[in-house]
Amino acid sequence: MDRANSVDRTRALREDTVDVLYVDPDTDSTVRDSFGDSGPFRVTHAADAATALAHVTDGSTDCVVSEQDLPDGSGLSLLRSIRRRAPSLPFVLFTDDGSETVASEAIDADVTGYLRRTPLEEQLPALVTTVTEAVCRPDEQSAILDRMTDAFFALDVEWRFTYLNERAREIVCDAADVDRSIEDLVGTRIWDLLPEVVGTEFYDQYTEAMDEQRVTTFEAEYEPLGTWFEVRAYPSLDGLSVYFQDVTDRKHRIERLQERERILKEMYRVVSEKTLSFEEQVDRLLSIGQSVLGTDYGALSSRAGDEYVFEVVRDPTGDTQPGDRVSLDETNCERAIVTEETLVLEDIARDAPELAERAGYTDDGIACYLGTPVVVEGEVYGTFCFYDREPRAEPFSDWEIALVELLGNWVSYEQERRRHQSEIARERNRLEEFASVVSHDLRNPLSVALGRIDVARETGDEEHFDAIERSLQRMDTLIEDILSVARDGRTVAEPTPVDIETVAEDAWAVVESDEATLRVDVDERFLGDATRLQQLLENLFRNAVQHAGRGVVITVGPLDEGTGFYVADDGPGIPEDERDDVFQSAYTTTDDGTGFGLKIVSEIAEAHEGCVTVTDSDDGGARFEIRDLTVA
Repeated sequence: MDRANSVDRTRALREDTVDVLYVDPDTDSTVRDSFGDSGPFRVTHAADAATALAHVTDGSTDCVVSEQDLPDGSGLSLLRSIRRRAPSLPFVLFTDDGSETVASEAIDADVTGYLRRTPLEEQLPALVTTVTEAVCRPDEQSAILDRMTDAFFALDVEWRFTYLNERAREIVCDAADVDRSIEDLVGTRIWDLLPEVVGTEFYDQYTEAMDEQRVTTFEAEYEPLGTWFEVRAYPSLDGLSVYFQDVTDRKHRIERLQERERILKEMYRVVSEKTLSFEEQVDRLLSIGQSVLGTDYGALSSRAGDEYVFEVVRDPTGDTQPGDRVSLDETNCERAIVTEETLVLEDIARDAPELAERAGYTDDGIACYLGTPVVVEGEVYGTFCFYDREPRAEPFSDWEIALVELLGNWVSYEQERRRHQSEIARERNRLEEFASVVSHDLRNPLSVALGRIDVARETGDEEHFDAIERSLQRMDTLIEDILSVARDGRTVAEPTPVDIETVAEDAWAVVESDEATLRVDVDERFLGDATRLQQLLENLFRNAVQHAGRGVVITVGPLDEGTGFYVADDGPGIPEDERDDVFQSAYTTTDDGTGFGLKIVSEIAEAHEGCVTVTDSDDGGARFEIRDLTVA
């Protein structure tokens, strides 16, 4: 019995209730309750196809909603059975068990609607709307096709359009550069409307599907539109049904992900290449960053007091070289260092006009900037940055910012690792030096003392006790120096401003200077440990007095670069071929020296992240230069 014609459906909606038959082996009432909350619906549940057919035959059903997987068949077979009994009865397939093939066959069987169940809460309103429209309207198939998010068109065996939904009409008209209605397009040969498609993958796939009567699924780009489509074509003896959707955004996302994966792999190869030096690794990472960001310049730089030092730099002009220094407050990097946050400026003049007054903009022409602070052991070391002389038209993307931060984090990690390795190496060397001194230098005076004791016991001569005392005193001095090397090799953890003039005067007060003279002309202050810097000066003063004579004149003055100071004397100096050896353990030119004095000087300088070198003074004596200290 077919009571579901358009007049009857309109009447049913005007009456108190619309009878919906819900066919599903699951007894969950969520779908039925949704209908009850949405309007004048009365839902009857059937757990299988046989029960559903009995209800339809009874003539009390306005619409059928069915699951695909049923105990005694399928929703599709139920649809075909119902169509033989009630050709116009609305039938909605509501399932996750189907496929494109099921959907195509359902449309061929005159299904009213085909909806996915998942996610159920979002799909229930669509189901209620579909049933309502199906009960009220006679053109169920067109309605469901027009509601599809996919574009759909059907062709006959002569390749003429027999149907297009609205989405397909828009895309076809856009491709053909025309504006025609669906009615106007029906009956037109697709190859006449779109001759550019002939010879493309679309043409080959469609004709092959028709010739072989085989379903085909593919992705291809329609180059005139610059658009990628995902296509599913279902052939039949009457023609071809084609579903397609624009997947250009998805393709671009995939391409971007693949490109990012390539970049990350390239970065990994660089940082894992053990044959490269740190500077070479940074240079290659800067090159990767330049390529991704499209900037001409990149640099790893460090902060040295009020100055900004280029450690590794990529500058196509060659104007900036590693080791170059500029005033920190003239750079954009100062903002990143102070805030300890990544600084992102596509157009400096627009985004941060106060920075456009700095030399980096006015003199160097830096117009865009992306840099992140490099933090080493909790302190800002410098920045890892990229910049250009033209403003950037597009904003830096989240991916580009994250990439720069990732590169900066690696530099931070690598700097910390290198520091730790260097510290471990120093500690290992100190242990080796300690073992050497214990096994050799201490053994000699100990052997002398033990030998003298035996002689003293035999002869009772007091001069042997004097020799024993001298040996013990030398052992005590050696032990004190060894402990000093171990202590002074540690990095200064909490440096404070130190006035070199004051420290020099304090050091001179405890040195047995005889007739020597000290001249101090230093007013600089450096960050460090005052006690250890005083010991450094004490050792240099004692070294001068010991080697240059009683009347030596010692001068403490500033280095020209302003990053340290020197201690010079007017004695005989140190031969050039011995200067590389004077800072080694146990190196001495006197009988009573331990050889640790200048070694301790070197260790203290390194603990302040500086270094010490020796050269000739203006008076021909020795000049010790303590360099690379941090200005307070």
